[in-house]
Amino acid sequence: MSSSNNTIVTKFGGTSVGSAERMLQVAQIVELLAAADDILLPNSTVYLDIVAKIESNHLLAVNEAIKNSTIKAEVSKDVTEYCQKLRNFMSAAEIIDEISPRSRDIIISVGEKLSARIFAAVLQDRGVKASFVNLDKLVEQQFDPKDIDQSFYDYLTVRLTEVIAALDNDSVPVVTGYLGPIPGSIVNTIGRGYTDLTAALIAVGIKARELQIWKEVDGIFTADPRKAPKARLLSSISPEEAAELTYYGSEVIHPFTMDQVIRASIPIRMKNAFKPEGAGTVIVPQSAADIAATARDVDSAVAVARPKATAITIKENITVLNIHSNRKSVSHGFFAKIFTTLDRFGIVVDLISTSEVHVSMALGPHIADEKIQLAVVELQKHALVDTLPNMTILSLVGREMRQMVGVAALMFSTLSKHSINLEMISQGASEINISCVIDGSKGVLALRVVHDACILGDSE
Repeated sequence: MSSSNNTIVTKFGGTSVGSAERMLQVAQIVELLAAADDILLPNSTVYLDIVAKIESNHLLAVNEAIKNSTIKAEVSKDVTEYCQKLRNFMSAAEIIDEISPRSRDIIISVGEKLSARIFAAVLQDRGVKASFVNLDKLVEQQFDPKDIDQSFYDYLTVRLTEVIAALDNDSVPVVTGYLGPIPGSIVNTIGRGYTDLTAALIAVGIKARELQIWKEVDGIFTADPRKAPKARLLSSISPEEAAELTYYGSEVIHPFTMDQVIRASIPIRMKNAFKPEGAGTVIVPQSAADIAATARDVDSAVAVARPKATAITIKENITVLNIHSNRKSVSHGFFAKIFTTLDRFGIVVDLISTSEVHVSMALGPHIADEKIQLAVVELQKHALVDTLPNMTILSLVGREMRQMVGVAALMFSTLSKHSINLEMISQGASEINISCVIDGSKGVLALRVVHDACILGDSE
């Protein structure tokens, strides 16, 4: 496959392709993780049953999806071999009684390899020249897992480009998201979104015209349409807006992954795998004028007039930590003690609001209650501390909000009109985000009424 500005890199999520209809299911990842946990249980053989089930499901998918007997036989043989290697690997791990983070990576990766191998065979069965690309041996240099920076991802980009360039020009590469042994393990170093990152780095390496991320939704909406009935599909959005929405609860694309593509001036298009005719939403690495021009060019998406803000999202199951200083003013040392304590327990703050003697922090839903309680006990040595569980962060996002007057006032007056009290208020340094913390039971109502007022301009 040759590099070309006309090339499009497409990434399909696990639920977008599958067993004749849905070859990959999120359940498969869960099953593999369960199998990894089972290995260390005394005298348990459940992990072997899980692998047998995965093998059976994939062989069934091969039988349903592929007609050519030669291709079917070849891919069936590969599926059986991959599953046997997985059994051998798990048996070895059982003997040494250890599952390292890298071992978990290897176990999880088997599902991707099986699916990519079958998908390549499905394309071949339909007359498309396709190549299955296994990235097990992508990383050929040693890297310090404690010192991973942009140079590591630049190296991955170069290696991915070399792998793709080695294929026939007219071949369609079907590439696993798994990048092989990554320093510190792929989940710990990169995170669960590593498959998006793989696609992004390939797009950068081959100088693709566009990166397409195919999921089960039409694109990015002004709000979650399941919670805000009047939500509209956005034809385009800026990277800054997409990053803010991702951070505050919407599943768009990880900001780090997005940055790899955007800094190479490559647009990212979010599309629905079950509605391929739709244009989706484009994350455009260009000026506001260019974004508007792109929106006009997109015929299939619903063009949304943006009188005030772009989109709104909520992040639920938040815990608010209120810290009251027992002094007349808050010193630098006091702040240092707070954040040193939070860092010790691995607690990341989503929002923070301060006054002369008071600090309020919103902690994300991923933080275990046990960690929060341990941190509270430590913080109580220096201040009065109370917590508010089951809260929700409401975030209004819009690139053009910088130039708009009265958006915050409209947002807060709308909340007041519906008797929704504010626990915290925060505006991002980028000035494209206004967030507040409210009672969790009012989250969906707040999302709907602020969306309609501040985005659609509807007043009740």
